Amino acid sequence: MIEKMTKYSFILLNSDKERFIADLTRLGVVDITRSVKPVDAASAAILAEAVGIKKQISQIEAGTSDELVKIREDIAALRRKYIEALPWGDYSQEALAGLREKGMLIRFHRIASKKFSEEWAGEIPLQVINETGGQTFFITIAEGGGRLPAALAACEVSAPEAPAVTLAERLELMEKAEGQCLEQISQARVSEIPVLKQEYDKVMGHLDKYLASAAADSAAEETLAVFVGFAPTSEDARLEKEFEKLDAFCLKEKTRPEDNPPIKLKNSRFAREFERITGMYGLPVYDEADPTPMISIFFLLFFAMCMGDAGYGIVLILAGIAIGKKWLKIEMFNGMGTLITILGVATTIVGLVLGTAFGIDLRTAAWVPGWLHKIMLPAKFPGTTYDYGMVLSIIIGILHLVLAMTVKAVMFTKRFGFREAVSAWGWLILIVGGISIALLALGGIFSPDVTRWAIIVVGAVSALGIFIFNKPGRNPLLNIGAGLWDTYQTATGLLGDVLSYIRLYALGLAGGMLGGAFNTLGTMVLGDGGVGRWIFFVLILLIGHTLNLLMCCLGAFVHPLRLNFLEYFKNSGYEGMGAKYNPLKNNN
Repeated sequence: MIEKMTKYSFILLNSDKERFIADLTRLGVVDITRSVKPVDAASAAILAEAVGIKKQISQIEAGTSDELVKIREDIAALRRKYIEALPWGDYSQEALAGLREKGMLIRFHRIASKKFSEEWAGEIPLQVINETGGQTFFITIAEGGGRLPAALAACEVSAPEAPAVTLAERLELMEKAEGQCLEQISQARVSEIPVLKQEYDKVMGHLDKYLASAAADSAAEETLAVFVGFAPTSEDARLEKEFEKLDAFCLKEKTRPEDNPPIKLKNSRFAREFERITGMYGLPVYDEADPTPMISIFFLLFFAMCMGDAGYGIVLILAGIAIGKKWLKIEMFNGMGTLITILGVATTIVGLVLGTAFGIDLRTAAWVPGWLHKIMLPAKFPGTTYDYGMVLSIIIGILHLVLAMTVKAVMFTKRFGFREAVSAWGWLILIVGGISIALLALGGIFSPDVTRWAIIVVGAVSALGIFIFNKPGRNPLLNIGAGLWDTYQTATGLLGDVLSYIRLYALGLAGGMLGGAFNTLGTMVLGDGGVGRWIFFVLILLIGHTLNLLMCCLGAFVHPLRLNFLEYFKNSGYEGMGAKYNPLKNNN
């Protein structure tokens, strides 16, 4: 299925775009396109006003403001100064200033207590102030210009800005200011946010009108960067909180098909392995159905039927496991280990049902256990001379095409309305109704009279859709002509499409026959045995089956792709023009 997307539009000054891109890259889920619009001084001023209001709203909602941030920074700085001043105690700044006026130089020192020497007091006047935490705090007094001994100079520190008591008083005042600011913010949440939001909407409405009326060729010294982004709707709650922090105007909208959003597929673990096959043709557009679940079933079945050999399936299983575990490194198959294993399992099962393994016909092999014979299909379809595999291929092909036409009718109705899908429903009723009537009549459930009336009803209803109402409101004669042409194309096209599915039987048969031919050739060379004959026997089987396996794999990959891409996609009306979801991500 296609994951729902939400559309976001961002408007910001071009000078802020690099930071904006970095923020989106950090989020990792926004796929953006970008355009640039001219902006003059007036529109730049309007945008700046809107950004300022948005910042105020964000700060109030977050319980902060520029003033509060400044107060808290000042408190943190003051607290550090208070802690540094504590060991020096309460001293008189006036006394120190008086000594300095008399030419005395007061220096502050701190040193590890174990390194402090009492002898320093004999060299210069010294006073110990405090000993704490293994540190000794002291001051020295000398006449201006006096030099300190080297040991004392090494432990000199800056004087405290003020005594600890004074700093504590300042800290108390700052904390009171912080509390008042928080109270103001709390009150503003109730009283100011609604007003600010109204003002913000008013300013942005003014900007929208201004840009709409501005001439496209107006001169501009600066530009507005306009980003349109898409992100999964499942990320809405997280992104709304993140976008509130950006200095940009953000508009959130429900994505519409005409927005051509990027496509992100969301499938089961099994179907996800086949998304690469969908991508080879093209991703669906936003309002199309994701064909991956259908492809996962039919591509798997088609591949297994084209291979048609249980032995080769086992080889694929082993190869897939080896690639997945990185025991076998083949660049072109990187990341495909699980898919190859799944294809191998399906091939093994279908090969056993069809009764072939390494070119050996298991139906006639005496060593095959009885329970295995019970799950094998007979060689010929009951009551006919046709091979069971050929009939089965045609039946599967009809089912595949009917499902495609059903998808087309349903999706056309959903996307364009029933009026545009009348013809598709007409053909679906004709084909499905015709097949159903035929099966019920052959099974004896419908009597000849009931069958005749059923054919009349189905034919009449489908004819109205195909020939009369294929384009409601148009001239009926034109509708009839268009219906006749559509009938010719559909009839010849469907016949060719159904016959295309015989390739499933033909490729499986060819691979089995070629494998059997290598077995026969090896047996002929082996003869009565002997070391030399055994070597050639092994070489023929090894080389022959390796070549046959590679050719079978090539055919089993290409032809199922063709059946899905041409037959299924054509009859289901699939466009495949979607762009891949490619969000900005930090790959560093």
